[in-house]
Parts: sequence; C-alpha cells; structure tokens
Amino acid sequence: MSAGTRIRLVELADAAELAAIVRASADHLRPFEPTRPPAYFTEAGQRATLGAALASAANRSSVPFTIVGDDDELLGRITLSGVTRGALQSCALGYWIRGDRTRQGHATRAVGLAVDHAFRELALHRVQAETLPENTASQRALERNGFERYGFAPRYIRIAGEWRDHVMFQVLAPDA
Repeated sequence: MSAGTRIRLVELADAAELAAIVRASADHLRPFEPTRPPAYFTEAGQRATLGAALASAANRSSVPFTIVGDDDELLGRITLSGVTRGALQSCALGYWIRGDRTRQGHATRAVGLAVDHAFRELALHRVQAETLPENTASQRALERNGFERYGFAPRYIRIAGEWRDHVMFQVLAPDA
C-alpha cells in the first residue's frame, strides 16, 4: 500500500461525503464525465449510485473502490468495471480525483493499487482504460503504471453532452 493513498470498497455510508465532493468538484469533473442529472449531486443520488455499484459488485461484474488519503479523507473513486471471464479475462478501469487534491500523485497510486487488485485478486489478464486526448494527467497516471497506448476510438463516449474521441490504453498481467 502506498503512503498517503489507499483504496477500499465503497460503502453506502460514503454517500453524504461523496455528494459534498462531487458538488465541490463539479467544475473540475464536468469536462471529463457524462452529463449528470441534478440528483447525482445529492446524498440520495450518491446513495443510489453506490447502491448500483454494490449490486454490480455482488454479481462480480465490477469492483467499486473509493480512493482514500491520510486520515481516511475521501479523494475520489476508482472502479474495475465490465469484468469479463472466459477467454478474455479483462476489465475496464475508470477513476476520478476531487478537484482540490489533483496533481499530488493520488491517481497514479490508486491506479497501481486497482491494477494490482485486478491481477492478484481477480486473476485477470488485461486491464483497459480510455482517456480524452487532452487529458494528459490521466494518461501519465496510466503510463506510470505500465499501461501502453494501443488505439484511438473516434466518438467513443458521450462526455459533457458530446460524443468524444478517446485514446485507448491497456496493461497486461506480468505473467502474460
């Protein structure tokens, strides 16, 4: 575990604090996320989001984490989603850090911890992640954890109300 950053499974009890964080970080996150309804920024909205994340975890299709700093301060979220078994043995990685705690290495450390979980605990072969082309900070966090760019997806995800291109990254398990 890295000093100053750790990950833990989300809990419904995180709803109030996460609501406060997403409200305070709305301007920071808006260019990188889908358009959110007003309810998303409320405690009830976060409770619903976390409930859906925990239901997905219960059926083993995702592992939703919070990113936690010193003194258990919530810094953001990171999720291993779309866990696929069979011949693929893969998942997708998505994450965000609150606006007032960026550029402190938390995303890089959290990505490393989540990838370690994917390979050691879930025994997956591959983790993929996508970023907007201009999101160089996120690309650096991925590259520092062994991700390699492998493609470009035009109009891939609807972000801030528009279909946006994404750069595609992947990392393979060390024994691959």
